[in-house]
Amino acid sequence: MSGRFGAGAARLSGHAALLLGWTPDRFWSATPEELATILTALRAPEGEAVDRGTIDRLMEQDRGG
Repeated sequence: MSGRFGAGAARLSGHAALLLGWTPDRFWSATPEELATILTALRAPEGEAVDRGTIDRLMEQDRGG
């Protein structure tokens, strides 16, 4: 089971880095609920895609800018 956890955690950490700009420390300090909330907010309504501009705006807001 630990092998599956490790692979899943590595994959999620990579997604958080790419999509959210999170460092590994930020990823590991976040709760599962925080990660799920943010990823749910990024999910586009049915039939719509999130474009790079939207992701960039969200990342800028997260940085306080």
